[in-house]
Amino acid sequence: MSLTARIKDHHSETRLFVARVILSSVIGIILLGTVVARLIQLQIYDHELFAEQSQGNRVRTEAVPPTRGLIFDRRGRVLAENLPAYQLELIPEQVPDLDDTLARLAGIGLIKEEDIPRFNGLSRSGPRFKPITLRFRLSEDEIANFAVQRPRFPGVDLQPRLVRHYPDGELIAHAVGYVGALSTADLGRLDAAAYSGTSHTGKTGVEHFNEELLHGHVGFQQVVTNALGRQVPVETRDFSDALPASESPKPGNNLYLTLDLDLQRIATRALDGKRGSIVAIDPSNGEILALVSAPSFDPNGFATGMSPSEYNALQNDEGRPLFNRAVRGTYPPGSTIKPMLSLAALEVGATNLTRRSVCIGWYSLPGSSHRYRDWRPEGHGEVDLHDAISQSCDVYFYEISRDIGIDNMHLYLDQFGLGRQSGLDMDGESDGLNPSREWKRQAFRERADQVWFPGETIIASIGQGYMLATPIQLANAVAALGARGDRFKPHLVAAFEDPITGRRTLVAPERLPRVNIDNEFYWDNILAAMHDVMQSPTGTARAAGANARYEMAGKSGTAQVFSIAQEEEYDEDEIAERLRDHALFVSFAPLENPRIAVAVVIENGSSGSRVAAPVARAIMDQYLNGTDDAL
Repeated sequence: MSLTARIKDHHSETRLFVARVILSSVIGIILLGTVVARLIQLQIYDHELFAEQSQGNRVRTEAVPPTRGLIFDRRGRVLAENLPAYQLELIPEQVPDLDDTLARLAGIGLIKEEDIPRFNGLSRSGPRFKPITLRFRLSEDEIANFAVQRPRFPGVDLQPRLVRHYPDGELIAHAVGYVGALSTADLGRLDAAAYSGTSHTGKTGVEHFNEELLHGHVGFQQVVTNALGRQVPVETRDFSDALPASESPKPGNNLYLTLDLDLQRIATRALDGKRGSIVAIDPSNGEILALVSAPSFDPNGFATGMSPSEYNALQNDEGRPLFNRAVRGTYPPGSTIKPMLSLAALEVGATNLTRRSVCIGWYSLPGSSHRYRDWRPEGHGEVDLHDAISQSCDVYFYEISRDIGIDNMHLYLDQFGLGRQSGLDMDGESDGLNPSREWKRQAFRERADQVWFPGETIIASIGQGYMLATPIQLANAVAALGARGDRFKPHLVAAFEDPITGRRTLVAPERLPRVNIDNEFYWDNILAAMHDVMQSPTGTARAAGANARYEMAGKSGTAQVFSIAQEEEYDEDEIAERLRDHALFVSFAPLENPRIAVAVVIENGSSGSRVAAPVARAIMDQYLNGTDDAL
């Protein structure tokens, strides 16, 4: 029997081969179809998306910072401007030896040695092809000095920029404020996109409060970059035409302030060598005519860059030039509140226009041996309310204070705005303090300390004790006196202007609640007494009011810095200057329809009528004898 074995089955192999070919073809067709479909999607449907992304790989959007708005005084004189200047900039990747370069720049006086570590840190914190600013503004001599030596400093160059400049420097430092380099805190509160490309922002004063108006709107431009992000020049027309459109920045609004530069100058000169503040206001609308704090400082140092040692010198200056006394300084108002308390006393029946008292130079509460002394040791003799104001008799107010009561004092002084922020368009304003029984209960923890004592009412009646007020509050209060109870919120910005169209928008005055005095006749008597303070033979400030060409009214104040014992006498010549009394004076003019109200505070000036009153007179003379002030 023979066995036959099939060695090769051509039919089966052919079928298997054909099946594999078909399968491979189907897979190949599917894969090819997938590729074709993807290509169609990429080239047709997603063309715009990927074209835009592709463009983004070679084109970078850079912010173009806006030009900051200008600031003018009420007569159109420039208070803050932008000047072209040359900055000294360094590109780290182009500098062979950074430490050596910085050291040699310090050697020729273009940078300070103390700033070198900061510049080293800046060079490491960002891309090495990005420039870092070494100096914001160079003088002509410094520019010439560097130009001669430029070949010695590869990677260091001068670049033109606009730099904030304050032509009148110290005159307007506390009112206008200043701009400074953006800090980490600034970047946290500001819109990062809106400040792309911007290096400075308002720090204090008008510059800070009106930052949104002054800054403007950022623009952008497209620049071509290589793979490392460095900008490369556009060499062909076709490529430049392919760049997306740019947008020009919109400059910030120009601001017109209510300030009068002439008054600022007079006030600054009057406080030369002194510590204190002067605020002048228009009683008819709340416009701030002058706002000065002394000593002052040059705000240009902050705009152009200040070294740590320079800043520390300002911070540690004994005169505290950076402290804005006009809105942040709090002082016992002294006798400047007597006209306001007189209105309160008349309203609540604590006194009347005919009541007379005998001032013997001191006053004691019933059953107490403690003497509350008058500023005149021998006393004023027999006085009525009019005399008590014009001659500033303390004893008269000691007597009527018990019938007024501290809570009524608080109520009426509050109507004049004492003890709370005035609402001025500037940040950092202090509240001051207008005490009451309720305030003391809230202010002290111990129950024994929460009791309001009769003696505290006595000293409150002459603006001492717990009572504190800021110069802006005193100016606003005396403006309300001059306007017979009409009050306006004080403000510095009079108008803002679109720099492109020139359209100017005026800021309308904002009325505040009137001082509630039912009997209008009381105003006549109190203002007449304030007039006699300056222009009667017995007025405490008669020397300052002598020979004036207009009728004026005022009230002096002297505020103790420290207490003296009953048996001690106050001797100005024997105590340290910093322990002398503060000198205060408030005034307005003309007597009828006043156009200006002034508050003067001179720290440790000793006498309000002798030291502060002539300052107020000089300011009123300048303003009332000046030219038209309408915007």
